[in-house]
Amino acid sequence: MPTPLRWGILGTGNIARQFCTGVNASRRGQFAAVGSRTADSARAFADAFRVAAAHGSYDALLADPTVEAVYVSLPNSMHHEWTLKALVAGKHVLCEKPMAVNAAQAGEMFDAARRAGRVLVEAFMYRAHPLTHAVLAAVRRGDIGDVRLVRTSFCYRTSKTAGNVRFRPDLAGGALMDVGCYCVNFARLIAGAEPTHVLATGQLHESGVDQLVAGTLAFPGGLVASFTCGMNVQADNTAYVCGSDGYLEIPVPWKPPATAAAYTVARQTPPRMDNPATPAPPPRQTHTIDAGGELYGVEADDFAATVHDGKPPLVTPDDTLGNMRVLDELRRQIGLLY
Repeated sequence: MPTPLRWGILGTGNIARQFCTGVNASRRGQFAAVGSRTADSARAFADAFRVAAAHGSYDALLADPTVEAVYVSLPNSMHHEWTLKALVAGKHVLCEKPMAVNAAQAGEMFDAARRAGRVLVEAFMYRAHPLTHAVLAAVRRGDIGDVRLVRTSFCYRTSKTAGNVRFRPDLAGGALMDVGCYCVNFARLIAGAEPTHVLATGQLHESGVDQLVAGTLAFPGGLVASFTCGMNVQADNTAYVCGSDGYLEIPVPWKPPATAAAYTVARQTPPRMDNPATPAPPPRQTHTIDAGGELYGVEADDFAATVHDGKPPLVTPDDTLGNMRVLDELRRQIGLLY
């Protein structure tokens, strides 16, 4: 049995609760401590999620010698500061997406990780799920021919804007940073390259953050990706990868279930007419994949393998920096600079 990675968590919000639930069900992790702005909040979280120690400040958590790795679940604008402090304290860091406010900050964070000799990875949890691996393998095998188009959406509608960190520009909120970053990351993953051109249009909320964005990315070789993200609109929140010989449907790409996560290889009907003598493949073939554990637990186990076994991270520094540069340009085009 591998030695468990001893986690500390900065923050006690919703994403922290989801991650803690995952780690408690993981194979290679255990929680050593939680840090919050108040001792009461930390203790309530620790009691609810079976965390050994509760600290009433973030600094106290970083000073805890039992903590080996830190999960930064704080608002976007705080990722840079507290990741740097965690690295200086000798901790490995899994930082919630987006890595930072902008690409320049992210670069500083990776430089600090290299100096400290510690692992720093951006937490795109969907990348750890076997569904994502299976979709990428299908694309690389040529199951749908030459890939020419990626279409994604990640939207939700919320009326609770007061006090919501996603609607605060001082905390680097907005739809692109919250959910659009997934769409950009997925398109770049499928393309296996950085876009040569990006274009965005969007709506700004009265608070100053983007509440709705539609964008396109052009990649070398002619692949085009389109996406929509929003915090004031409902959508199907799916991903499609379209090729010359078929297309992939991924109905739940961003938070796949632990069991029976699915993707479908589909082909247009009626079948192609250029060679009717050739038997047509089935119009739809659905594949299901089990993760073998809860999504955030799978992510935590993968990070533990990087720390303890030297496994290459699923999201590399170059991958993160590429994503941040695209987000910077998309926000620039809609008039939102961080």
